[in-house]
Amino acid sequence: MHIALLNQHHHNPDCPATCRHYSFMEELAQRHRVSLVTGDGWRKTRITHNYSWVPEGVELQEVVAPYTNKMGVRKRLKSFAGFAGSAFKRTMQLDKPDVLWAVSTPLSTPWVAAQVAKLRGVPWVFEVQDLWPSFPIQMGAVQNSWLQQRLFSMERRLYESASHIITLSPDMTAYVAGLGIPREKITTNYNGTDLDMADAVGEQEVEALRQKYSLQGKRVVLYAGTYGRANSMPTLMQTIQRMAADTSIMFVFTGNGYYEPQLKELAQRAPNLLLLPPQPRPEVFKLFKLADVSLVPFNDLPVLASNSPAKFYDSLACGTPAIVTNPGWTKTFVEQHRCGWYTPAEQPEALAQTLRQVLAQPQQLQQASANGAAIARKLFDRKQLVQQVEEVLLRAVQLPAY
Repeated sequence: MHIALLNQHHHNPDCPATCRHYSFMEELAQRHRVSLVTGDGWRKTRITHNYSWVPEGVELQEVVAPYTNKMGVRKRLKSFAGFAGSAFKRTMQLDKPDVLWAVSTPLSTPWVAAQVAKLRGVPWVFEVQDLWPSFPIQMGAVQNSWLQQRLFSMERRLYESASHIITLSPDMTAYVAGLGIPREKITTNYNGTDLDMADAVGEQEVEALRQKYSLQGKRVVLYAGTYGRANSMPTLMQTIQRMAADTSIMFVFTGNGYYEPQLKELAQRAPNLLLLPPQPRPEVFKLFKLADVSLVPFNDLPVLASNSPAKFYDSLACGTPAIVTNPGWTKTFVEQHRCGWYTPAEQPEALAQTLRQVLAQPQQLQQASANGAAIARKLFDRKQLVQQVEEVLLRAVQLPAY
């Protein structure tokens, strides 16, 4: 089977990013022909050069499409439009694929797949990583009501035209089904994590990090992710300041994004904040193993309750309980499996109180750690999740599954 994957935001493990599709392509390329149509925007985020830019056997079709998390709305739209035009041309020039697999965000990428699929007479699969256009609309990026309706109409048509839809969370599946899309046309496939990378971290490496950053005797609270406008950074910064008097608790942040200047300024005067530069993916797992608890915060917006944050999966895989602020499926998950805690979004005092209570109960932390590691092995292994995606792609071209 020839799979053409359209994904504007390709990364590899040398980058500070989730690498879901790198892991998936690595497996699929062993059995299928895989062509990747992507932008070059994330190449500059590469920190190390320990991995090939794409897995062995993957045919790379890369176009110029600058992109960073710090971009404003206009620059992002220019990037999305530029990639869409170039990706359409490159995908039309490919040897005819058996199936197209398009990843949003943004919505323009699956739109390209839908047009190519119609013109070339091939099926296409829509992977929903974030709910667009709900996300940019609720974030205030699209305020014109006429344009909002046009985008929602476009979203609905894309769901209808796709042969199958993959979502990354149960709440996303419920949203798509709520638009009248048949449930049998939707598969929930968790974002997942790379258990082999988590398992590769040794205790000596963790202790070396503890020594390096003078964290002996400290209880570590980790945030590893984007410092973006949706990630409730102001709440975290207020929480850090409220807890500055407790010298036994250290907040460790690694990432980059919109709020990076404010975090750097805070780190200069807050004794309880250690701000690290972005880390390649293997190093991030070491930090999760070092931490006592991790933070998975988002703004108090309905659309964000459905999201599927990579840091949540990575944390549990490392046996690090997570504190979530979404009232959606992650809240239900941590409470059902007792692998973390929920605190309401955008409430710094509530988050501070939760942290104080959690970190004061080592036995509860230890049990939540064991619970998280166990459920991650059961549900979040990307080597298992890719098999489900492969079955979806095979069904789309009416081939028997392995």
